[in-house]
Amino acid sequence: MSKLYFKYGAMGSSKTAQALMVKFNYEEKGYKVALMKPATDTRDGFDVCSSRIGLKGKCIVIAEDTNLEEWFKNVDYQVIIIDESQFLTKEQVDSLKNIACKYVPVICFGLKTDFLTNMFEGSKRLFELADSLTEIKSVCNCGRKAEVNARLVDGKVVYEGQQIFLGGNESYVGMCYTCWKKDAENN
Repeated sequence: MSKLYFKYGAMGSSKTAQALMVKFNYEEKGYKVALMKPATDTRDGFDVCSSRIGLKGKCIVIAEDTNLEEWFKNVDYQVIIIDESQFLTKEQVDSLKNIACKYVPVICFGLKTDFLTNMFEGSKRLFELADSLTEIKSVCNCGRKAEVNARLVDGKVVYEGQQIFLGGNESYVGMCYTCWKKDAENN
């Protein structure tokens, strides 16, 4: 039986690299894999999934109004892998659950929360529906587990702004909650 998987972690935890490696492993065994990402993520190019360590792959872009169950009826994939799944809509996650229940495994990679520790719509729904939840761990500068996606402006952590602001190492750093909270109290 196929499942809906959600593999989540803070910024810098190698989510995209792992998504690309999982794709490679399935393809090496002869599976036809759909690598996808929401259209919201344009950071590395419109139809590219790119990791910080240099791994890249062409991907299918999911528009916000895409009905994934209808899309799936017209394709021939045996596995679906989605990067940046926090940007999916609730309805899209519901569709992915239905696809996983009836047809093929769906493996989602993404952030759990934003820079203020609030869940994204897609992540929230994945936590509600996924058959398997796996945290991909990374480390704060202090050595504790990073769990907050601290947003940086001019190298300083900020605590206000829009939920979605695309950026990489220049704009975000994974921090433990203690360091993030301590920084907020000092500013």
